[in-house]
Amino acid sequence: MTDYVLSEATRAKFKKISTASIATALFKRGLRNQFIQGVVPVAPKAEVMVGQAFTLRYIPAREDRNPITVFQNPNHPQRVAMETCPPGQVLVMDARKDARAATAGSILITRLALRGAAGVVSDGGFRDAEGIGALDMPAYYAKPSAPTNLTLHEALDINVPISCGDVAVFPGDVLVGDRDGVMVIPAHLADEIADECTNMETFEDFVLEQVKAGETIIGLYPCTKEEHRQKFQAWRKETGR
Repeated sequence: MTDYVLSEATRAKFKKISTASIATALFKRGLRNQFIQGVVPVAPKAEVMVGQAFTLRYIPAREDRNPITVFQNPNHPQRVAMETCPPGQVLVMDARKDARAATAGSILITRLALRGAAGVVSDGGFRDAEGIGALDMPAYYAKPSAPTNLTLHEALDINVPISCGDVAVFPGDVLVGDRDGVMVIPAHLADEIADECTNMETFEDFVLEQVKAGETIIGLYPCTKEEHRQKFQAWRKETGR
């Protein structure tokens, strides 16, 4: 869907950027629906999740198509997705926000992690969630769910445009996840969003320092007073930022 390739320089920038800053930068560009709704970290991670989207689409399961024996098929899309998601990318699963059955469990997600994926996001459930949470790889889901995916979901398409938590996700989009949740950045905007948000984070660090020192936010955030602009420039010079 895109020729864009996330550079290591841009990935490193996003590692230091919050989803809140990204949401604001996208809002300035008229993009108001890029935060995946209803997903949370399986377990909080110290490192920010960053990677391009590799997608898996589930449709509602029909009983005659989804007996337990379908897992014997070596081309089953769920299994194939785990084995083909490229290292450094994020597997994003569309479960139609239905968490009554799992979209994957700890064995598959462990395999995904060991293959070098940057993370996994599902707007449905995960089974064996404790095991997934123990992995170093970031994982996001709606909630724990013990029933196998076949109960309600049929894995159908790999690396096609999907919906995840009410957000359109195209293969190659850049996902950034922190403890607040996950933002989806259109691939063609990724580099400029990373640059803008790096500067935004620097300014907000300055603002927070000023607020903790007792400064009022009026005229400071947003910065509308020249005295604060000058103080910020002096702070940047002093801190090397």
